[in-house]
Amino acid sequence: MSTLDARLNELRGAAPPLAHNARTLAALTANPSCDRRSLLDAAGIDKDALAAHLGLPRPLTKSQLALDYGIAFERQVTDQAGATLVPLLRQALGLTLPEASYKDVNSVGSDDDKSPLRLRHTHTRSLILSAAHRRSKPYTLLDHPVLTLTVADHQAYLEPDIIAFHHEGVFHVVEIKSFPVIHGQPDPIKATAALTQAAAYVLALRELLAGDGLPADRVSDTVILVNPRNFTPHPTATPYNASQQIKHLSRHLGRLRRLPELLDNLPAGTTFDLAPGPDTRPTRPQGELVAALATTRPHYTPHCRHHCDLAPHCRTEARNQGRTEALGTTVRDHLAGIDTIATALALTDGHLHPSQDQEDTAQALRHAQRIHAELQKDPA
Repeated sequence: MSTLDARLNELRGAAPPLAHNARTLAALTANPSCDRRSLLDAAGIDKDALAAHLGLPRPLTKSQLALDYGIAFERQVTDQAGATLVPLLRQALGLTLPEASYKDVNSVGSDDDKSPLRLRHTHTRSLILSAAHRRSKPYTLLDHPVLTLTVADHQAYLEPDIIAFHHEGVFHVVEIKSFPVIHGQPDPIKATAALTQAAAYVLALRELLAGDGLPADRVSDTVILVNPRNFTPHPTATPYNASQQIKHLSRHLGRLRRLPELLDNLPAGTTFDLAPGPDTRPTRPQGELVAALATTRPHYTPHCRHHCDLAPHCRTEARNQGRTEALGTTVRDHLAGIDTIATALALTDGHLHPSQDQEDTAQALRHAQRIHAELQKDPA
């Protein structure tokens, strides 16, 4: 075991590490400046378990009805060797092949066998490299493939919905999502989240090809989202340029290589171990866990509420410390370089002389104060 692995294991404690998936990797890009999130995710720490032990509000989960609908929609699209999907992709990608090959990697052996991830990954790799080198007839569609992506020097298994092969050798990732496209327009937040997840698959596929000496441009930046059309169960396929999401995710994965530096900044013996007892319930005092979290540098924004279980804790922490991010992203950005509300107020009323970097911001604060004072005056 490497020294880095040992230190991450110490952070995590007795709990087994949580494996990354495309959804957790997509969440990394939502707040790339948060060292706390980087450390917890790199160590595979269950943030939901930490939040539950701290008594934080639990996020709403997807209803079973919504989950069932998503599964049914995916089956509808991929059933009968992708009979519904192939015409959609042929139109979206401009495929001219009269026939399309199909392979379901979910079962390497018999149709009833759900093969383990490692075996499915080996089979996926073999099929992709055979197609890339044109050693065999390329599969136009690979259903349930398994890829790996290096995350903080560890291999994370990822499972895209579909990998589609262009007949000229360019690979495309296809994601099947159950949120609708209404009059050609998807929900922008959901679409961006889906593209960020797909970016993880693009990077994983490029990593696989690079390991065999193949160039990154053999995997397209164009991702295909397959969604219900309007309010019907009928699917539609739409190509999207995911280059921005791919760049953002790649940049953040690069930041995770700073782990030794982040770990060096922690006090010796820091751990987020919940110390489960014989009944598996955590026995660690909440105060100790709060103190351990305080040793890491957070970067709270109101948007954290949508993707991080610890957001309520970080929000309370920011408010108690009077940090500007507690007032929202816009205020924090306008007060760039001023970390606390107390500092901003002191610059506003003249109790603190601004540094050269703070002069413009201090002038803006004083101007805003004058406007506020005028508005508060009694018109009479």
